[in-house]
Amino acid sequence: MPRAQRERQMIAVAEEIFAERGYQASSMDEIADRVGVSKPMLYEYFGSKEGLLVACIRQARTELLAATLTAVEGVSSAEEAMRRGLTAFYEFIDSHRRSWELLRQEAAVAGQAAMDEIEAVRRQQTGVNATLFASFLPDLAQRDLEAYAEIVVGACERLAMWYVGRDDVTAPDAAELVMRMVWYGLAGATATRSHV
Repeated sequence: MPRAQRERQMIAVAEEIFAERGYQASSMDEIADRVGVSKPMLYEYFGSKEGLLVACIRQARTELLAATLTAVEGVSSAEEAMRRGLTAFYEFIDSHRRSWELLRQEAAVAGQAAMDEIEAVRRQQTGVNATLFASFLPDLAQRDLEAYAEIVVGACERLAMWYVGRDDVTAPDAAELVMRMVWYGLAGATATRSHV
């Protein structure tokens, strides 16, 4: 099996086991057994159990970026871009529910590298948002674009914590909740500039 394919297989199995047992209770032995490789091979690829968790987070970050960019491709308005991007984020959470819970609850236990990778996810999404906002609101100061992007990422993350596990809220519903709370501020951003 080619290395890249084997690596993806290891990451998929590790993510499954981390989600089933939690990071602390998972073992490299069990991951290796389920993948059908030796434990030394896992260490050769990832260096440590934390390195394997970081690889899981990094893969999720890559997938989230692809989902977000695909969702906003060809949009014609800032409102449409925001709504589509938000919906893509919550659909991503839906398709990665077990991993989301694991990361939310246990990444801090894993170590600094895992926490740094989670922060990289936040920075990535903030960058995407700031770029989108800039394309539709070109007169806003860079500082304001960055601040609005940070606000949206923070709001989305907190709402996702509330949203996961609920049966009465869909991904489009969650996106609409954020739109109602945040959009009016962004829509008025070109009319009212912050002078803070």
